[in-house]
Amino acid sequence: MKIKSKHQMSETFTIGAILAIAGGYLDAYTYISRGQVFANAQTGNIMLFSIYLASGEFLKALSYIPPILAFVIGILLSEQIKKRMDGGRLHWRQYVLILELAVMILVSFLPMGTIDGIYYNTISNVLISFVCSLQVQSFRKIRGIVCATTMCTGNLRSAAEALSKYVISKDIQALHKAGKFSVMVLFFIIGAVISTFITNVFMEKSVIFCGAAVTAAILIMFIEPEKNEKSA
Repeated sequence: MKIKSKHQMSETFTIGAILAIAGGYLDAYTYISRGQVFANAQTGNIMLFSIYLASGEFLKALSYIPPILAFVIGILLSEQIKKRMDGGRLHWRQYVLILELAVMILVSFLPMGTIDGIYYNTISNVLISFVCSLQVQSFRKIRGIVCATTMCTGNLRSAAEALSKYVISKDIQALHKAGKFSVMVLFFIIGAVISTFITNVFMEKSVIFCGAAVTAAILIMFIEPEKNEKSA
């Protein structure tokens, strides 16, 4: 049974740190074991789609459409889960993580490369893109700041902006904000480093270790947050 609290555990720093580690882990995982693809964000896929389209290599261009569509579908599904599951026995974000965990388990059983004409790496990258979009849409606030747990660009920009504000105005809150964004980037890096070591050993099976982190986040969300763990 879920413990009620006026603060939302899913928006605490603890959950944000775990999911940032998971985000970095998945990015390194797909790059190392799934054809050197970064599946968390779609900027690269959109760019490559455009390049191949302009070059007249239409089949290559079309290969980048599935992960982009999977990302969009994940965003839409996240909103539907929020709408339909809010107020249930579990917090709606726990349902998102349960789905993410199920997809990771599925990906761990998919072999690497192409076998009998089936592009398993493409399927895996599409699925990872899907769960990353679920995560980035569902977990957008950590201790009152809007940030991402599956990519770094926005967090890095926000950290630099807040630091600039502190330099100009000496606003200590801006410095604290810059620190929060910087730490989220650090946890992403930690996740990528851990993934590099584990994936080089266990290859496609290594995604299951990331599933362990997601499981921890699901369980932690049952706990009432400490009073000093603020959320928006």
